[in-house]
Amino acid sequence: MAARLTDVAVRNARPRAKKYRLSAGGGLNLLVMPDGAKYWRFRYRSGKKQKELSVGEPYPQTSLRQAEAEAGRLRTELLQGTDPAEGRLVARLAGREKIAGDFGEAAESWFAFRSRAWSAKSSGQVRDYLDKDILPKLARRPLDRINAPELGAIVSDIEDREAFDVAKKARQWLKSIYSYSRAKGWTTTDPAKDLDAVAVKGPGVQNYPHVPIEELGPLMRGIDTYSGSFLVRSCAWMTLWTANRPGVTRMLRWKELDLDDALWTIQRDREGMKRGYFHMTPLPKQAVALLREVHKRTGSYEYVFIGRNDPSKSLSDGAVNGMLLALGYRGKQTGAGFRHVVSTALNELGYETDWVERQLAHGDPDKIRGTYNKAMYLKPRRKMVQDWADYLDALKRGEDPKDVLDKVGPEGA
Repeated sequence: MAARLTDVAVRNARPRAKKYRLSAGGGLNLLVMPDGAKYWRFRYRSGKKQKELSVGEPYPQTSLRQAEAEAGRLRTELLQGTDPAEGRLVARLAGREKIAGDFGEAAESWFAFRSRAWSAKSSGQVRDYLDKDILPKLARRPLDRINAPELGAIVSDIEDREAFDVAKKARQWLKSIYSYSRAKGWTTTDPAKDLDAVAVKGPGVQNYPHVPIEELGPLMRGIDTYSGSFLVRSCAWMTLWTANRPGVTRMLRWKELDLDDALWTIQRDREGMKRGYFHMTPLPKQAVALLREVHKRTGSYEYVFIGRNDPSKSLSDGAVNGMLLALGYRGKQTGAGFRHVVSTALNELGYETDWVERQLAHGDPDKIRGTYNKAMYLKPRRKMVQDWADYLDALKRGEDPKDVLDKVGPEGA
């Protein structure tokens, strides 16, 4: 007899190249997808047909115990002669008769319907932006009374913080919510159809604003004295010290860190990591000290930089850019632009190109020559990132960049 599925086994189930299942017994099983999403499924036979139903929300929204309870209820229906799939169909058809009067009701129904086809990551992202940008302003507004300028103002607010990709998605979601609502018969209006006509075009993918080295000192002092969120300020420093992408840094997890060894290890296919490369980042002593301070505040959570409204999630992707806007760097510096700053400076300081490229996580280490793959230049990169952090400290103190250049460099690395 197969061992009973446990909470630990569910939590530790890792993605593979192809989806696979873990049996929980009684027809219940956990479907683990290549992207790491975990879905509960109930398999049963009705007549001569093998059928399958989803059970609850993806793990961990629905726990093993909750999934087992729901599977038990479905087995009871079968014993009573009811096909659970047919029962769901009847309930769904009955639900169509319900009329959503407010935008919030329609949006929640749309989300419940559409999210069944999304990964856990995509579902969480849409949920975050619905709750942050759209529902607070529209939830109680009647569908028929919302007009195009009202929706345009919501999207414009998102564009004002330079989150252009989010604004684009928000327009798509608003259109989809109204399309869904019309199909349900809840409204005949379509105030979202012309939103593209007033869309602000964001900068090109490669055009990340960044200040020249000569202007780094004032920027460093601005970040250091920022009176807003301590976690946002800390996240910005981590991006600057390590040159990791903003999306990778804001989703930093405590389990990825070895502070005693001053090392940050990112496993292959981790979300936020472009092309899913494995990556190791040495940390300067300034980063280790700051992370120990952050640990006092967020060490009991999964993420280092936790969300403002939900500590189970990471900091939002617009947080660091919002700080830079508040500091007066609109069009001059973005979180993504920090990587350009680091790359330019390290190359000008004379470090080996291979070291800099590995620090920036360019190229798959598993497909590059043995030395590069095995050691990943950790020893010289440790000195390089420490020099870089010391260099930033000197600029923050107001020292001349040209004078500081004589104090750092690859000699002795």
